[in-house]
Amino acid sequence: MTQVDHSVDTLLDLAMEAAELAGRLLRDGRPAGLGVAATKSSPVDVVTEMDIAAEKLITEYLIDRRPLDGYLGEEGGTTAEGSSGVRWVIDPLDGTVNYLYGLPSWAVSIGVEVYGERVAGVVEVPMRGETYYARRGHGAFVTGGPYGEDQVRLRCRPAAPLAEALVATGFNYVADVRAHQAEVAREVVPRVRDIRRGGSAAIDLCDVAAGRLDGYYERGLHPWDLAAGDIIAREAGALTGGRPGRPADGELTVAASPGVFEPLQALLEELGAWHD
Repeated sequence: MTQVDHSVDTLLDLAMEAAELAGRLLRDGRPAGLGVAATKSSPVDVVTEMDIAAEKLITEYLIDRRPLDGYLGEEGGTTAEGSSGVRWVIDPLDGTVNYLYGLPSWAVSIGVEVYGERVAGVVEVPMRGETYYARRGHGAFVTGGPYGEDQVRLRCRPAAPLAEALVATGFNYVADVRAHQAEVAREVVPRVRDIRRGGSAAIDLCDVAAGRLDGYYERGLHPWDLAAGDIIAREAGALTGGRPGRPADGELTVAASPGVFEPLQALLEELGAWHD
C-alpha cells in the first residue's frame, strides 16, 4: 500500500505553490478582451476563460503530486472523493466580476481538509501582492504588500462596540435574493460604523484576520468561498460561524473580532439574514 503523507506543513506548502502559480497566471495572462465564457445562477453570475484555466492549472499541479486526494473546485474541476483522506477545496478566482471589470479585489483560494477537518488554507491576492495562509493551531500569517516579504502574524482587531464596527458583506447574483439582502443591509447600516462591499469573500475574511475589518457576513457562500478564509480568520483570533450555534455555511457566514461577533450574529438572526 502506498504511504500517504498527511503532514499539514507539506499540504500547506503545496497549496501555497499552486495558489502562487494560479495567481501569476491570472495576473499576467489576463486577455485584453476578456469576456464571459459561461453563466451560473443568473446572467450576471459569470465564469471567464481564466477561471477555467486557473482551476485546471491548480488541479493538474496537485493531482500530479497527490493522485490519491479528493478535489472540490468551483468551476467543475472535481475528482472522486479520493482515497487518501485529503481533500482540496479550490476557488480558482474568487471575485470573478471584479476580475472581469479590471478591479483589483480578486483572489485564489485553496483550503485543505484531512478526514473532513479543515487544517490549512491559502488566499493569494495578486493585485495586492499579498499571500495569506494558516494551519490549524499555528496561527495565521501574511507576506507581501505593505507587510514586506517576511511573514507577519495576523491579529484581528480588538473588540469594539457594534456601533463602531466596520462590517463587510456581499450580495447574491439572483435578483430576488439580492433585493432581500439589500433590505438586511439597510437595517444594518445605522447600527454599525459603516458597510463595505468588496466582491470577494476570501479577501473579506482575510481582511477580518488582518484587522482591516471588524466583521463580515454573507448569505449563500459555498464551501470553496470560505474554506481557506475561514481558517485564516479563526487562526488570527476572529470568531466565525453561521446562525447561532451553527458553523458557517450556505445559510449564513459571519466572521468578526470577539466582542463584535455575537452582537452582529444576533442582529443578523433578528433581521432574517439567513433566508431569502
